[in-house]
Order: sequence, then structure tokens, then C-alpha cells
Amino acid sequence: MENRKKKIVESVPNFSEGTDGEKIEQIVSKIKNTQNTRIVDIQYDSDYNRAVITFVGTPEAVLEANIAAAKKAITLIDMNIHKGQHPRIGAIDVVPFVPAQNVSIEECIELSIKFGKAMAKEGIPVYLYEESARIMERKNIDNIRVGEYEGLKEAIKTDSNRKPDFGPSELHPTAGALITGARYPLISFNINLGTNDIKVAKKIAKAIHLRSGGLVNIKAMGTELAERDYVQIGISNINYRKTPLYRQMELVKIEAARYGVPVIGSELIGVLPLDAVLNSLEYYLQLEKPEKLEEKHLLEHYFDF
Repeated sequence: MENRKKKIVESVPNFSEGTDGEKIEQIVSKIKNTQNTRIVDIQYDSDYNRAVITFVGTPEAVLEANIAAAKKAITLIDMNIHKGQHPRIGAIDVVPFVPAQNVSIEECIELSIKFGKAMAKEGIPVYLYEESARIMERKNIDNIRVGEYEGLKEAIKTDSNRKPDFGPSELHPTAGALITGARYPLISFNINLGTNDIKVAKKIAKAIHLRSGGLVNIKAMGTELAERDYVQIGISNINYRKTPLYRQMELVKIEAARYGVPVIGSELIGVLPLDAVLNSLEYYLQLEKPEKLEEKHLLEHYFDF
């Protein structure tokens, strides 16, 4: 019962390194070695060339761990030679703070601001997004990433609309810029297609993306997977309560059928809230008494520190 009284924040820092496991371990070790934190998930991929670390902890510990991990990433990742399919603007591309237990979104906003100011002192331009955004257009991370690292290199110097919230109006020589902010739980749920035609994946991604008239809370991109004989639709669901997982899966199936392509699997990045699973389970099982599905917090196991 004592654990349920703790203030717990979840964070999912994304680093622009998905090929060198040793570098990733050095970054992760900074989180592991911070007291009052617990690693939940570590995933990295050479096609996206990106590492996604999910961890939880007390607010102060999560802030401390993110600062330490980011400082290590600055020394290890050179954006001048980075190539990958995932949009990015820097070595520490995005660091979200997510309320998990007994923490408000306002507290997470404050954490993101403290983190951003700490990184600005390291010479990193910092952009605030989602609930922390001070400029409305920056609530949507896609607007911040326009032109990616390469395009931002000059735009940050010449375009007043690209001026960062903290730090210099010039990219760090090797680490670029970063994005941080408070947000609500997001689900990264990728869907694999039974084809190696990237054009099909991109057409389907466009059809389900919120900007092009798809599902309102869905961001999607078609991705080639070099070591696998199929393509993938990388999906971020920014509000699974309003746009449940089954709905995005079924729409992908409908769009894929236009091209005679089957869905052959899926991939989860990070953690999955149990109520998101139960929602889709109820849909697919068509239970007469869905109230029998008992909800529990999926991250509860990780709060014992």
C-alpha cells in the first residue's frame, strides 16, 4: 500500500542511436545507476537508428536520470554522421515526462522545464512540446521536426519561428537540438505488412495519419526494414482512450486490402497501459459482460524501489 502513495513519473527518452549497443548501454547505465528509478523497457533498431528507453521513478530521480543520460549521449552521438528513417533533430531527440501515479500534468511540465534549462546550459537548443508548449504550433512534435536535423541547422539561425524555447539559436556542433515536454500516455504500436513495397506502406500510413484525414490521434510513417523481408507502418497513438488500438489496426487492414496486402504482425515499443489492452480485448472477443475484465495498472510492478 505504501508504494501506491508514492509520486511516480514515467519518462521515455529517445536517443538517435540504434546500431551501437555499447553506446546505448553507456547511456542506459546512467539511468540504472540513479536511485529511485526502474527501467521498464529498452528497444533500439538500426533501421530507425533510434533507441527508446522507458523508465519510471520519483519525480526528482527521473529528472536527475534524464540529465545524466542526456549528458552521456552528447559525448557519444554525432548527428553529422547520423542516418535513420525516424524524424529527428538531435542526439537526444525527445524526452517526455508522463504522469504515472499521484503526479499531475502540471508537475510534469515543471520537470520538463527544469530538464530543458539544464540542457540549455550544455549548449543544446531546447524546444517545448505537448502540454509544455509555449507556442501553439509546437504542441505537435511534427511541426518542430520540420526539415529534421539537416534543415534546422540553418533555419534555427535565420527563421524567428524556429527560435528555441531555451538555449542558443544555433545547433550544438554534434548533438543538434532536443525536444522535451509533459504529455499523457502514448502508445507506439507498429504494424507489419506482408510486402516489401515501401510505397504501399507510405500510402497506408498517409491514409491513417491525422494530418491527411485519417484517425484523429494517429501519427504514422511507412518504414523499410532492411534485415526483414517486409515493410512496417510506425504508429504513435497519442490518445488511446479516444482512438483505441483495435480501430487503428482495423483501418490499416482495410487500407492494406486495397493493395492485396495482409497484416502479418505487430510490434510494441515501450509499455502498454492495461486499459488499452482490455478495450481491444472487449472489442475482439465481443464479450456479453465486459465488466468482468478487471483493470489493474500495468506499471504497478515497477514501482517497488
